[in-house]
Order: sequence, then structure tokens, then C-alpha cells
Amino acid sequence: MYLKTKSGKKVYLPTPEEDAAITATAMSDPDALPLTDAEFAKLKRVGRPRAAVTKERITIRLSREVVDAFRATGSGWQTRMDEALMEWVREHRS
Repeated sequence: MYLKTKSGKKVYLPTPEEDAAITATAMSDPDALPLTDAEFAKLKRVGRPRAAVTKERITIRLSREVVDAFRATGSGWQTRMDEALMEWVREHRS
């Protein structure tokens, strides 16, 4: 048995008998038992911690010369560009 995705690809599904056999085999493995609700609740979020102050995602068109100059400074160039703009804002506040 299979389902078709929106893109037309076929996703094959196990029969109920195959699914039961797969589940029985998985449940017989003590190292592969599903997590309990309590165990699942203890899991920590993986990845970068959320920032206290978030930034706004926008689309902006800049001259190639400006973008190339910041990109040439390596990883973190967008943060440095933000810092340069913040410096301009501080100097030009009325």
C-alpha cells in the first residue's frame, strides 16, 4: 500500500501485519523503548538558546560594494553590519 505526496512521489506504508511485527520487535528491544511522558518532559531543547532581545527579519537592498565589504570580514558579518548601523543611529539621534 502507498500514498502519493503532493509532488507525486509514492510513500510506501507497511500493511497492518507488517506494522504489528515492526512494533513488536521494537518494543522487545529495551534500548529502543518509547519515552514516557515524564522522560519526554525532561528532554532539553537542542540548539542555540533563545536570545533575550530578538531582531526583526527584513528584506533590504544594499549596494554590492557594501555587502561584499562586510562579507569579506568573515563569519558574523551581518552582526557587524547591524552594529555599524546601530552606531550610525546613536550618532544621528535628535
